[in-house]
Amino acid sequence: MGSDDVTRLLVAARAGDGRALDELYPLVYQDLHGVAHRALLGGRPGDTLNTTALVHEAYLKLHGSSSFAPQDRRHFFAVAARAMRQIIVDHARSRAAQKRGGALHRVDLDAATIAADDSGVALLALEDALRKLATLDDRLAHVVELRFFGGLSVEETAEVLDVDPRTVKRDWRKARAMLYLTLEGRAAP
Repeated sequence: MGSDDVTRLLVAARAGDGRALDELYPLVYQDLHGVAHRALLGGRPGDTLNTTALVHEAYLKLHGSSSFAPQDRRHFFAVAARAMRQIIVDHARSRAAQKRGGALHRVDLDAATIAADDSGVALLALEDALRKLATLDDRLAHVVELRFFGGLSVEETAEVLDVDPRTVKRDWRKARAMLYLTLEGRAAP
């Protein structure tokens, strides 16, 4: 998939060409599928939210949004990662509502996978901690969103944020530490 083709179609979509997003979807499907697969690593067998379902739900969410106007390929994947985060969290909330109770389990941020418990309680706690982190440092929260929920590598995250990979590594370490403190019930510095 050419970055120029994706950008051209995004520009056409912003200009009102309704067919542009339909042409874009097949070009980015494999990339979105890879992002969704990485985001759902550690999921439970039989879970209704699988990789394909996540890609399709993200596409529908993006396609149906009146404010969807990414500037280029990087921005598109950042918006897609945010949509996937929202879908995954909504799915966890739904599971938590269906299954009341349950003990919290460790959320493994080192592996950048979603390994939440059956009711999604740990994932919801992470979402709350991530919202708090965003009030302190929006870029740190964005790094977590792209790496954890979007499943992007350090290099891919650096490309989306237009920063050096070393900055992403530093931000990733700092964000994990701050989230750990928040999840443990201590105030983040």
